[in-house]
Amino acid sequence: QVQLLESGGGLVQPGGSLRLSCEASGRISSIAGWGWYFQAPGNAREMVAVITSTDLTRYGYSVKGRFTISRDRAKNAVYLQMNSLRPEDTGVYYCNAQIRQRAFTPADEYWGQGTQVTVSS
Repeated sequence: QVQLLESGGGLVQPGGSLRLSCEASGRISSIAGWGWYFQAPGNAREMVAVITSTDLTRYGYSVKGRFTISRDRAKNAVYLQMNSLRPEDTGVYYCNAQIRQRAFTPADEYWGQGTQVTVSS
C-alpha cells in the first residue's frame, strides 16, 4: 500500500513563508508526477502547483511568483515553498501523486491527509 505523509503547515503572519513537505512510502516503482492542491473553507479543491516526471511545473494563477514546487526523487518527496503568504491562502493543502507500484503499469492517484495553513496576524 502507498501512503502520502504531509508536514509543514501551521500559523504564519501575512507576508511570511512556509515550506510544505510530502513524502511517499510503501511499494513504489516510480512517481509520474506530483501536485499540491488547496481547499478553502466552503470552496472546492483547486490546483496550486504540479510537477511532471520531466520536472515541468505549472502553477495556479493566484500563486505564480510566490510559490515554488520541487521534488526529490531519491526521497520520493515533493515540496511547496510558500512565500509572501496572504490571508486568502488560508486553508487545507493536499499532496497528490501519480504512482506506479509496478513498472510498465498505469499510475494510480494518491492523496495525502491534508495540512492546515493559516495566514493571520
